Amino acid sequence: MDCLMEWVESLIHTLNSHSKWYIASAITSCYMLYYLFEVVKKPILATKPKGKFSELIEKNMPILKENFWPTLWCIEPRAQTIIPLFVRKRSIPVVPYKREILTLKDGGELCLDILEPKEGLPSNAPTIIAIPGITGSSRTDYSRGLAWTAQSLGIRFIAFNQRGSGIPLKTARTYCACNYEDFMEVLDHVKTKYEGSLLGAVGISMGGLILGNYLSSPEGAKTPISCAMLISVPWNVHIGMKSLETPPLNTVFNRRIATRLCGIIKKMDPPLRPDNYDDILKCETIRDLDNNYTARAFGYKDANDYYDHATIHDKIHKVTLPVLCLNSADDPFQPVEGIPLDVANKMDNICIAVTSRGGHIGFMEGICPTNKEQYMFRIFYKYFKTMLLEDGVNNFKKEDDVSI
Repeated sequence: MDCLMEWVESLIHTLNSHSKWYIASAITSCYMLYYLFEVVKKPILATKPKGKFSELIEKNMPILKENFWPTLWCIEPRAQTIIPLFVRKRSIPVVPYKREILTLKDGGELCLDILEPKEGLPSNAPTIIAIPGITGSSRTDYSRGLAWTAQSLGIRFIAFNQRGSGIPLKTARTYCACNYEDFMEVLDHVKTKYEGSLLGAVGISMGGLILGNYLSSPEGAKTPISCAMLISVPWNVHIGMKSLETPPLNTVFNRRIATRLCGIIKKMDPPLRPDNYDDILKCETIRDLDNNYTARAFGYKDANDYYDHATIHDKIHKVTLPVLCLNSADDPFQPVEGIPLDVANKMDNICIAVTSRGGHIGFMEGICPTNKEQYMFRIFYKYFKTMLLEDGVNNFKKEDDVSI
């Protein structure tokens, strides 16, 4: 009898051990099926069908016709947003920028960090000006990745650091999403310094709002920029802010950004501090900070009025030069319903590529996403190579002239 009981116990133990493997195998199989059929997809491309820009994109950028394979173990949007900060920090080397301090008309100062691709590069070589995100700079992981990518192309890269980033503030004014006065001064400076250089621009996140507001303005209609790219831009700021105010996870981003922005204001010298300085430092969300500081500093009634002016989903039709835009459908900073796909589908110079996954400025791909040639950088490489080095801009203008 004892032997029988031992045999039964042994059989039960064996079945239990095997069931664990069966369960693990089943879960893995289900996840892989979900990944292959629901995660891995070709980007949505919104642009005028059979237009000159769509033909240019189709001919020169096959990457946008291929499946995007997000990192297998990192498909959740917040993870795709946060983890690249650590992965790229280690995998992308420090960039040996040459720093230039630019004094602005109102006495303010900002710094331009410049990466020359190689010694002896002529001053009229193509140049890309990058506007980082709300708390970004030339040192941010994505800025470094874009800089190295531009260098590999033989294109000069200039990172436009906002007031208070890298150097002390000289004025009570910092920056905001719809004010492009500083960018215009930077543009004039670059145009003069590198006379004859074909100019491109890239705006990332809030930097994309600044660039988009400039390009859709009367001043932007006369811009010396030949082509541009927008990455993870929050097109509709109201929808983006509502998403960032959704607890619990998205509010972590919200509070972190607000804390960092308060840190910039905290460094102001006493004579520059606003009357409500103490109240500003108590702000815990971006909306609170925009109500207490940004709206007042830039002449808006409140945060909602500021967001009305900052948003660009309803201005895209005013942009005249070729612009490639990269967003993800699961971006916590800009849900897909805020992206103006319908408008882009009617435009001959705009293409919005939307991946199914990718988070905010994430777009990690591959099982081990530690190389510099990640999805976002590969698209940046191919686009500006096509437009600035392979006569894409000139061909675009020639076709445009004929159509007129």
